[in-house]
Amino acid sequence: MAKKERIFSKDVRLVMAASFFFMFSNMYCNPLINGYAQDLGASSAFAGIIVGMMSIVAMFLRPIAGNLTDHFSKYRLSFIGGTLCFLGVLGYVITPNSGLLLLFRLVNGLGYVLCTVCMTTWLAYLVPIKHVGEAMSFYGLMNALAMACAPAVSINLYKVVGYRTAIIVSAISALMVVITVQFVGNRANPVIKQPVDKKKKLHIKIIQRDAVPVALIVALFAIPYFATQADIVEYAEQRHLSIAVGAYFLIYAVVLLLSRLFLRNQFDTVRFQPWLILSTVATIFYLIMLTVMKTNIEMGLAAAGMAFGYGIIYSVCQSTAMMLAPDTERGLASSTFFLGLDIGMTLGPIIGGIIDSTLPVKYFYPVMLFIIPLIIIIFLANRKKLNDAIDHH
Repeated sequence: MAKKERIFSKDVRLVMAASFFFMFSNMYCNPLINGYAQDLGASSAFAGIIVGMMSIVAMFLRPIAGNLTDHFSKYRLSFIGGTLCFLGVLGYVITPNSGLLLLFRLVNGLGYVLCTVCMTTWLAYLVPIKHVGEAMSFYGLMNALAMACAPAVSINLYKVVGYRTAIIVSAISALMVVITVQFVGNRANPVIKQPVDKKKKLHIKIIQRDAVPVALIVALFAIPYFATQADIVEYAEQRHLSIAVGAYFLIYAVVLLLSRLFLRNQFDTVRFQPWLILSTVATIFYLIMLTVMKTNIEMGLAAAGMAFGYGIIYSVCQSTAMMLAPDTERGLASSTFFLGLDIGMTLGPIIGGIIDSTLPVKYFYPVMLFIIPLIIIIFLANRKKLNDAIDHH
């Protein structure tokens, strides 16, 4: 029991709580922004730009955030990130027009980038390296819960109280990030190397090289996940399915929660390959289920498959990126992992849109299977490194 206590210290629990509030705040606004922007007078094209602004900012700023994380205290950056999220969301509530909404979305995006990279690295810093996998699995769980609950709450609440009032909940959640990090004792100051070469001071690395294969793998797994997130309601309508499509991501979150609890000790002992096989098979399974889906049972099976397909590999890739990187580049490894995620998050809805507009709806998910051979090729090219990551510690 003493061992468990050491992993989930007060600081670890506080950082996890802060990450939940932060993710809740962001995921809460995502389904509302498009409608709200149009409500404020934006054209549907401009509303799309406002929605996408966050991913665009994230892609360009991830590497910078990764470098900052390796050179400044994680507390200070999380504090700044949380404050920017709060100010951005507060801006949503008071903005008079869609032009300013874009500006506040940009501010929120800056905070989002700092918090995602920083909190992962902070958590990896707070636990013994041999327990990084377990810690990342619970961290991912906090994010998954926020991702499942927040949109459900916001979609139901805005229908009752309207956009502005509903968004206040997101602002309070962002403020909770700022408050929660104040109580973390270990501020995670950076590992300082001998101050030898002053010339190299300004050298900024864009990516952490060892984490690249992991980032590519998570990007590919993320494509059907984010395509589903963007299009599943539309997909069910086009196929005239009478299923409770609103429950899809709720089932996903519950299965993810249970799988993480059962497998939590395995994340630090099982090598990369068995996880990859499990997630690849589960991905093929859920893509087939979504293709043939006619009833709630098949939808539930698809959601469960997605929890094992995308949900598990997400945590495994995140902890593997941390284990592969040297201590001084963990922030950069974290930002490289998230860069892969951003690519998947951006490509998913785009590829979904292309398939939807060029092929009959029945091909929507079978075409997504193109990711499987690519995942296998990337893994085989880096098999030794990925499998050995767990043995380094």
